[in-house]
Amino acid sequence: MDSNETTNEIVSKTSGKHSARRWKMLGVVALSIAAVALLLFWGLTSRNHETTEDAFVDGNVVAVTAQVGGVVTAIGADNTDYVSAGSRMVQLDDVDARLALSHAEATLAKAVRQVRAQYAAVGQGRANLELRQIDLGKARADLARRLRLQASGAISGEEVKHARDAAHAAAAAMNMARQQLAASSALVDRSTIESNPQVLEAAAQLRGAYVAVYRTAVPAPVSGVVTKRNVQLGQKITPGVALMSVVPLDHLWVNANFKESQLRHIHIGQPVRLVSDVYGSAVVYDGTVVGQDAGTGSAFSLLPAQNATGNWIKVVQRVPVRIALEPKQVAAHPLQLGLSMHVSVDISQRGGRRLVSVGGHDHGYATDVFSHELASADDRVRKIIKANQ
Repeated sequence: MDSNETTNEIVSKTSGKHSARRWKMLGVVALSIAAVALLLFWGLTSRNHETTEDAFVDGNVVAVTAQVGGVVTAIGADNTDYVSAGSRMVQLDDVDARLALSHAEATLAKAVRQVRAQYAAVGQGRANLELRQIDLGKARADLARRLRLQASGAISGEEVKHARDAAHAAAAAMNMARQQLAASSALVDRSTIESNPQVLEAAAQLRGAYVAVYRTAVPAPVSGVVTKRNVQLGQKITPGVALMSVVPLDHLWVNANFKESQLRHIHIGQPVRLVSDVYGSAVVYDGTVVGQDAGTGSAFSLLPAQNATGNWIKVVQRVPVRIALEPKQVAAHPLQLGLSMHVSVDISQRGGRRLVSVGGHDHGYATDVFSHELASADDRVRKIIKANQ
């Protein structure tokens, strides 16, 4: 009985050792498979991607500024409001500007009438010159007749002298009339009422006064969401001071701050996948690398680092990489400035340029909100000239 128990214990211990060895082998195999899978995953994915969490949504912050000074009488929008380009954001007191406009309109009307008088003076000068030419012809004819009579002794020499003096006076009067006509013609030669310098000067003053009235209504330069309002009713503002800002949320991009060791294979045109902390992994944005900044973040800081000292510690620098977003995706899942993004750049395509060169893509911006100022002023000028012609 004791021998059987001993045999069973030996068999049990032997099978336990085999089982433990088997589990160890399985563990080694599993770890080997996991290592190979991890290496394969790195080779297929991570090796061809550069990722960073140091990325944020960026966009244009367009300042709303007044071009003329004045007192604020109305505010048309507040923070978080959506405004369209050209909407009135701030209204300034326009009493002084309208008085100046009325004076400019009267000045232009007066200038048109004065130019009309100048044209009339030219016509009058021509008629006067013709009259003086007739008088000169009569005086010369009378002198010639008296000279013939003097030769026959019919009249005295004194009458001939009077006739000669009359001819000289008529000639002088004709020359004076010719100079007066030249002076009058100099004011209107080679011009119309609309192109007359006097009228053009008054019209320019009217345009300036009209634009000054127009600019008392401060428009939104672009469409977007209002932020950073710092203007109040009754406030006396000066030209150029930012009253509020407008952010066009339909045109955003991402600035991803990659380490300098990651920039080697990041080139323009490479595809990017982005995930925001707002929506999580449920929403993936598609982007494209459009360029890298001209320097590191520390190079453009307010107080750049001074490394020319005895104690120096190397700090890995980061460079902002600009990534364009798909507008349709941004419209479907709106973003805001400053939101955090997880960025993964596909660097498998390595044939592009790392930095922008001559002839690269140019990001231009424009607004036509202010283009109607002068057009409206031109209409007012034409109406006043037509009314006074």
